[in-house]
Amino acid sequence: MEKAYKILSKQENISNKQAKILIDRGLVCHGHKKILLARSQFPKNTVFQVSELQKPKTIFEDENILALDKPPFVESYELMRMFAGWTLLNRLDKETSGVILLVKENSLFHIDAKKAFKNLQVLKVYFALVEGIVAQELEINKPIATIKARFARSKISQDGLSASTFVKPLSVFEKKTLLEVSIKTGRTHQIRVHLKSISHPVVGDNLYGKATLGNFKAKRLMLHSHKISLLGYDFVSPIPNEFVVA
Repeated sequence: MEKAYKILSKQENISNKQAKILIDRGLVCHGHKKILLARSQFPKNTVFQVSELQKPKTIFEDENILALDKPPFVESYELMRMFAGWTLLNRLDKETSGVILLVKENSLFHIDAKKAFKNLQVLKVYFALVEGIVAQELEINKPIATIKARFARSKISQDGLSASTFVKPLSVFEKKTLLEVSIKTGRTHQIRVHLKSISHPVVGDNLYGKATLGNFKAKRLMLHSHKISLLGYDFVSPIPNEFVVA
């Protein structure tokens, strides 16, 4: 037996550090199951599957705002390094793809945009592939509390902040449902926690759900930021191919 990052280092002819980074990003799988720990033990002859890290694409840019189509496995804060002079207006989880917004820090537009978020004047629409069959539209109104230690984790709690999530089923395939999910509040992991609370966690969610469902193998969290509308702007990222399972 050998540590996963050492096997990967030899397989890809890269350094141990580079191998650890690939695993930590969630880009390495074995048997279609994501490797979560670089120090996990595997037989020395194990062959891993390595996904290519995609680059973010520009959806729109003007003097006020930069809208990007973020690929999975890219941390939100990395975008500020890739696009110098811009700062994050909102954030997405590392494995969540889709629309993310950057602005000029402390600009008049930045101030107005922050007010719009605070006043719940921003519409955010996601696609989520979830476990089980969701038969009808519903609204989830449950307060969410977040504990921030080594990493953030949220839960439903009466001591938490108010949160509302609107769910609309689009299609069903082999005990999975593709949902359109709309939110105005933006609590940490809101969609993931709310869907888990109704027993329909997001497929591929290693924190709140399960990594796989039946014969469907999820290499990532199946959550995609489809549309953001604020201050007269509308930005859209098409649904990724892996979400179309029917």
